[in-house]
Amino acid sequence: MIKYELIPEQLLYEGLVQTHNFFEPQLVDRELIYLAHDKAYVDALLDLQLDPMMIRRIGFPMSQTLVDRERYLIDGTIKACDAAMQYGVAFNTAGGTHHAGRDFGEGFCLLNDQAVAAAYLYHQKLAKKILIIDLDVHQGNGTAHIFENHPDIITFSIHGEKNFPFKKEKSHIDIGLSEGIEDDAYLDLLAQELERVFQQIQPDFVFYQAGVDVLATDKLGKFKLTQEGCKNRDELVFQACKANHTPVEVSMGGGYSVQIKDIVNAHVNTYRTAIHIYDL
Repeated sequence: MIKYELIPEQLLYEGLVQTHNFFEPQLVDRELIYLAHDKAYVDALLDLQLDPMMIRRIGFPMSQTLVDRERYLIDGTIKACDAAMQYGVAFNTAGGTHHAGRDFGEGFCLLNDQAVAAAYLYHQKLAKKILIIDLDVHQGNGTAHIFENHPDIITFSIHGEKNFPFKKEKSHIDIGLSEGIEDDAYLDLLAQELERVFQQIQPDFVFYQAGVDVLATDKLGKFKLTQEGCKNRDELVFQACKANHTPVEVSMGGGYSVQIKDIVNAHVNTYRTAIHIYDL
């Protein structure tokens, strides 16, 4: 999507970041991908040998360029984890591919960048208790599938109950909301749940999937959040992470508003909010 090119351009244009604030990812090794995904699925994907049914489920025709893009996404999120542990917060300007499960791709997601990064942190003993906060309007079914029985990587999803995916997986914490929810009700619920979840789990690392398909302007979302409401959502997450001294990696997730400016502005607001809260 063009938004992935426009987000960094807008950040630079507004002076929110400088070119030295960016890093370039590399092609992640397949052995790291195995930490979160089934080896047979990964090998078939990376070798361009997926069966036609899986390709249809993913929704993209397979190509080396597309597969390489997913590998770059994962390395970008892993590198952002390293930066988050140094600065408190860091971003992947893309990512949030949360519909990819352990042995499947779905909904234009081939591999799950935050899941692989979480498994990497855990495997390397860089984090003992990890919380994945998914506030995309669509349930993070792939992430839930990967970590359903994991005691220390906790998945928390607030999503549209009747939206895609229509077969939900089981997150550790699932909150399905009705269509048409507006700012006040959404933010009140989120504030309460964040306080409860941080108290119960006490994570030492957080992943935040910050999809902006919660906007009222979104073609697929069916929520009614305003730009300000979406920004306040981000603020609640970052305030909770900072108050609990928990580093947070942010991946962009979905956004399908008719006007590209609405998508880009909402994503850039996430950066603005983090820069303000963390005094970067």
